[in-house]
Parts: sequence; C-alpha cells; structure tokens
Amino acid sequence: MITVEEALQHVSERARPLSARTTPIRDALGLALDEDVTSDIDSPPYDKSVVDGYAVMAADLARDGHAQLAILEEVVAGSVPQACVASGSTTRVMTGAPIPKGADAVVMIERTEPVAGAGLGSVVIRDASAKAGSNILRRGVSLRAGDVVLRRGTRLRAMEIGLLAEVGRAAVRVVPRPRVAILPTGNELVDASATPAAGQIRNSNGPMLAAAARQAGAEPIEIEIARDEMADLRRRIAEGLEADVLLLSGGVSAGVLDLVPRVLADLGATEVFHKVRLKPGKPLWFGVQAADDRAKLIFGLPGNPVSSFVCFELFVRPAIERLRGRDATSGRRAQARLTKEYRQRGDRTTYFPATLSTRPDGTHAVTPVGWQGSADLRGLSAANALAIFPPGEKTFAEGDVVDVLLLDEV
Repeated sequence: MITVEEALQHVSERARPLSARTTPIRDALGLALDEDVTSDIDSPPYDKSVVDGYAVMAADLARDGHAQLAILEEVVAGSVPQACVASGSTTRVMTGAPIPKGADAVVMIERTEPVAGAGLGSVVIRDASAKAGSNILRRGVSLRAGDVVLRRGTRLRAMEIGLLAEVGRAAVRVVPRPRVAILPTGNELVDASATPAAGQIRNSNGPMLAAAARQAGAEPIEIEIARDEMADLRRRIAEGLEADVLLLSGGVSAGVLDLVPRVLADLGATEVFHKVRLKPGKPLWFGVQAADDRAKLIFGLPGNPVSSFVCFELFVRPAIERLRGRDATSGRRAQARLTKEYRQRGDRTTYFPATLSTRPDGTHAVTPVGWQGSADLRGLSAANALAIFPPGEKTFAEGDVVDVLLLDEV
C-alpha cells in the first residue's frame, strides 16, 4: 500500500495535456488557450460618445458654460457623421456614435434644452464642467491592433469569449475537455428510477461521478451498468477505453466477484498501483492503457459512494486538470481549527466529511459532520470540506489546527 502523496505523484506523471484543437468560441467556455491572441483592430475603432448628448467645441462653453448652438445633424451608433462641427454649431450624438470632426467634447442631453427653428433647430446648453475630452472614449484606449490581448494558458470565461469576438477570433486553439467514461459495476445495482428488490441498491455512483466530472470541466460519458461477469465487464470496459479517462466504480476490492483488475489486464491495461493508505478509499486501483500519443488513464474506484467521491477529489480531479493543460492540484487546501474533539485511530490518513466556515477575523473553523462511514452519502451531503487527519493513534482537541480539503467555495 502506498501513501496518498505517492499515489498522486504516480497519477500526475501519467496525465499529460491533451492535444490542442481549433474550436468555435461558442464551445470554448472554460477551456485553456493554446495560443497567444492578438487584436486585428483598435478598440474602440474610433473616438465615440459615451452618453446621449451633443458633440461640441469645448471653447464655445469656456466662458460660463452657457451657449445656444445650431444643430447640424443627428448621429446614432452605426452611422457616420457627415458635417464638421464649427464654433456656434453642434451635432446630436447617441451613445456609441462616432465623434464628428471639429468636436472635442460631448455634453449630456440632461444639460440641454432644444429650441425649435429652421432645419433641426438649435439647442441651449448649460454645462460649466464641459472641457476637451468630456464624455468621449478615444480610439484605441482599450487596445491597439497588434496588441496581445490573451496569453496562452488563459482559461476562457464569458468575458474572454466576448473579447475574442471583439478582436475577430471566431475560433481559437484550445485544450479540449477530457472525455471521461463512467462505468458502474455490480450485480446489485439498479437504475435510480427503479425500486430495488431484495439485495439490490440504486446506482448512485454513476450520476455522482458524471456530475463531478462535469463540474471538473470534463465531458462525462455514462456507460450502462456492467454486471459481475467477465464477458459483460470486458464489453463495457472496452467501450469505456475509447475515452481519455475511464472511471470504474466497484469490483476492485478483494471479493470473489471483484473481477475488474483481471479484465483490465486482459485488455492491455497496466497496473500502476492498487490500494492506498487512505480512509475512505483504500481499494483504489490506477493504471494506464497505451495509446498512440498518450496513455489512457484508468481509475478503479471503490464501490462505496463516499470512498468513490473522495478518490475522485484526491486523484481524478487533478488528473482532469492536467489533461486540460492546467496546473494539477489535489484540491483547494486550507487550515482550520477544530470546533470539537476528534479521535483518530488506524494506520491510514482519514479524510472526514466536515463543514468549514470563515470567522470574522478571516481564520477558518472546521466541524466534522455526523458521518456513518463510506456508504453514507447523506452525511457527506452535509459537508463542504474534508478534514484531514494523519495516521496514528491521536486525540485532536477542540482548537487544534488541521488541514482541510475544500469541496465548495467557503
């Protein structure tokens, strides 16, 4: 049996970023850029008004902020000014409209009063604060043509998608989402929609792991439950090995029907390790299957749902991060003070479901939840963190500082 740290090192060494591909920006949210992106335009591409109002020569208002100016034309966003503003005249402009030649300021419409007359009439302006540059966004103030606007490795959020569109990049090279196949195994499993008969339980691991994979930025592929029979396991596992990562749940312990490692070996997979000094999650199996450009990653997760979840957070999530071209981590870590006593027993590191909170002084407090063991999903659902207790015989007192693995934002 190896330690959690040793197991994580083995996983990290074998999880290499996927090959980049060109993807439409509508499909690139959350992905990492595999190129620097430069702008093909200035932004804004012209001097433009940031308010609805009147484009003027500031000098016309220099004395006391009061003037009556003849209106030359009206310009809206998407149109181009035709007249040049000279002293004594003005152009009405809408937000986003180009600034006409001759004008060097825009007065907000709220500080004006139209006057009927020939043509478009005139407008009385009262704005003592107007000066050259008022309410004008200058060309190129945001970016210039040729500027690098996004660097390789940037994770694309909604605002980056908008920026890509602004600079004319309808498609970009990104590291794709890993395809993660999820294969529950066991004769006792039935679908969540079924009423279990005697000796049966509903398949909770499949939906849970698919959700966790999606949350981690992968594309989950759910495979039908495999029965504890060599031919069925072989067929389902072969299907799962078409993905970048295969997650199996169940069949990796030491029972009579724990057949998964044998089937994986028959299909050309190589075991890297089996069993980790971890509670819950000891039976974890990890291996690889050689492929053309990189090894397929295979995780044989324990059948008990909390064990399966903990192994996902500790090992599968970091592997997905690396495949996505991001720094691999074992999760968000923090330190917190226990709010009650905890007794640790045994030779395995324990990851205990807990609630983490932040105190007014910025420090964290952690409280182990009422958890009944590796089959207790209800207890896990009350947690937003895992409190980490090193192996050994020790009583942790209230107020002791322990490491914590965060499951949610706190």
